[in-house]
Amino acid sequence: MASTNNVTELIITGLFQDPEVQRVCFVLFLPVYLATVVGNGLIIVTVSVSKSLCSPMYFFLGYLSLVEICYSSTVVPKFITDLLAKVKPISLKGCLTQIFFFHFFGVTEILLLVVMAYDRYVAICKPLHYMNTMSRQVCHMLVAGSWLGGFIHSIIQVLVTVPLPFCGPNVIDNYFCDLQPLFKLACIDTFVEGIVVLTNSGLISVLPLIILVSSYVIILSSLRNCSAEERRKALSTCASHITVVILFLDPSSSFICGPRPPSLWTNWWLCFIRSSPPC
Repeated sequence: MASTNNVTELIITGLFQDPEVQRVCFVLFLPVYLATVVGNGLIIVTVSVSKSLCSPMYFFLGYLSLVEICYSSTVVPKFITDLLAKVKPISLKGCLTQIFFFHFFGVTEILLLVVMAYDRYVAICKPLHYMNTMSRQVCHMLVAGSWLGGFIHSIIQVLVTVPLPFCGPNVIDNYFCDLQPLFKLACIDTFVEGIVVLTNSGLISVLPLIILVSSYVIILSSLRNCSAEERRKALSTCASHITVVILFLDPSSSFICGPRPPSLWTNWWLCFIRSSPPC
């Protein structure tokens, strides 16, 4: 017999239960989030108006900043306002919406990081073909592909979740809506759905990581015969990108693919990464 869906509102437990600690977190994360929005907004404006920043690297950087604003804004604003509330409710539809956009912008950002790694590979390993390979049309196609990849990933996650019946309890043991905590509230066994979601998330985490590592292995190998000055210039253009990749992919992948709930320290780190500017 099919289970009925009696739950229309969910309660989020939050990151901490102590009101004093929540107020400290509010004071900490609000300026960080505002700095994220303002900082990435300035990057977008600067790249858009400056004629000297018309290379593909800055073109991708502008879109990365836009996606980062959207990605942070799917979780952090509600998380910050919930820090001042005793009860942290969210509708089931609102929860599913948050899950969709969280995965949509998160995966889009991952794919943009892969695109930027490819851009650096072409610039360093094939400099004579760079302008032809990374033409404006190609750059637009790569960005569009990143958005499309994020949409396909997130729509699969949501389509797997929407049919699930929820008949109580309605408390999500997390500081935002995500799939694994929501699956625990379903009235039926979610083993199959969990495998689909884990496979989808695993592929989108592992494959880009392999591509990123491979691209930088090739880049480093190609620099062996270059002079020290050439190596310094090449590595300086990749340093910020590598930093963003490590900060973004490591905690996000462990959270998405890990079989166990994240620790308190991981929650702190994840929330800080999601409210911090990428570059």
